[in-house]
Amino acid sequence: MNTIGTQQTVHEQIVTLLPRLRRFARNLTRNPHDADDVVQIALERALMRLDQWRSEARLDSWMFKIVRNAWIDELRARGRRDKIFLAAQAGENVGTDPIAQESELMSVQSAMARLPDEQREAVSLVLVEGLPYREAAQVLDVPIGTLTSRLARGREALQAMLGAKGEVS
Repeated sequence: MNTIGTQQTVHEQIVTLLPRLRRFARNLTRNPHDADDVVQIALERALMRLDQWRSEARLDSWMFKIVRNAWIDELRARGRRDKIFLAAQAGENVGTDPIAQESELMSVQSAMARLPDEQREAVSLVLVEGLPYREAAQVLDVPIGTLTSRLARGREALQAMLGAKGEVS
């Protein structure tokens, strides 16, 4: 197959991955608008660096890693900005009743958002996106044992937050 045909196939595969990339980004960012921005940045980076992708490697793992790195870059940039400006959400909960907030039914999405970053990433890649442990470990740049530990703690925390032992698989 010629190079143009190969690029067209890869572009089509990337388009097919978009729903999974967006879902992963939403789990990372906890915000749909941030997730869309991160996915857009990741797509731009992937298309600009398509020559760096090895055809024998899984495209989804490569793309997930780019999404994760784009989010890490965004967090670092925000950290620098937050030293100068007050976050827009700083006054968001002023005057709200904390008891009423706690009494609301917690959804799986909000439970995921409460997990530590490392656990949320592991749960998102393995349980939500269905990546094999080895691929997820490569995306996160951690040994498989570290991934399984994060995954086990994430599952346990989700089960505790949701109050139902059998609902998280």
